[in-house]
Amino acid sequence: MDVETRQLQQQLSEAGQLPEVLILKPVTTSTNDDVREIAQKGIQSVLVCSARQTQGRGQRQRQWVSPEGNVYLSTLLNLRTPVDGRLALEIALNILQMPSLRKLNLQVKWPNDLYSPQGKWGGILIEPLSTQQVIVGVGINLAPIPAEQIDQHATSLAELGLNDISRIQLIAELYLAIQQAQEWFNHNSYQLASRFNHHAAFQQQPVEFEHHGGVAQGLFLGIQDDGAIQIETASGVEVFYQGRLRPQMPGQ
Repeated sequence: MDVETRQLQQQLSEAGQLPEVLILKPVTTSTNDDVREIAQKGIQSVLVCSARQTQGRGQRQRQWVSPEGNVYLSTLLNLRTPVDGRLALEIALNILQMPSLRKLNLQVKWPNDLYSPQGKWGGILIEPLSTQQVIVGVGINLAPIPAEQIDQHATSLAELGLNDISRIQLIAELYLAIQQAQEWFNHNSYQLASRFNHHAAFQQQPVEFEHHGGVAQGLFLGIQDDGAIQIETASGVEVFYQGRLRPQMPGQ
């Protein structure tokens, strides 16, 4: 066993959260796929982390650019109640509360982006294996992503001022944050709206919301306790559970 794996095992063991299977890899196709393969063997708790992915993916099977040196992590959650959209929000909020990140000016962009005023620095992908068992994947940009590799505003923890974090410490905190998020979800995501809206990107700003019925434009009011997004449009407040949120461009 290598030194980093031993260090991570020790940190998670001291926190009382050591998974049955813990694997650190230099490169993999997708950590979510790794966890899926392990879960099929009946393992109930697993953590796989890689420094690079060759086939990383995000929401709706979009490519997740996964260059060397960042954190790509996946784990397995067994929920008390069927999964819904609140789980990704809980995971994002608990990541923002990690000891290493608490002092930074960080936000959540509904429904699953780790965000800041400078752009996106991470993301969350939840892939259900059943109604109550899900794979949670988290990608974090530790270092800047070359602009030519991405199609949106992106930043990194280094650019946001976090330069001295131990990679193993960050992985441990991420895993513990996901476990804590599971507890919030299992307790019915108590007061989710007030907790989320405190960190919501674009709140009270003009936005566009792309959904299956078209595009809604208006003021982003935040979310409801059930995780749905609220937008004040010309015809009143509209509520959506699925779609893509983005700021409205000047002149629209």
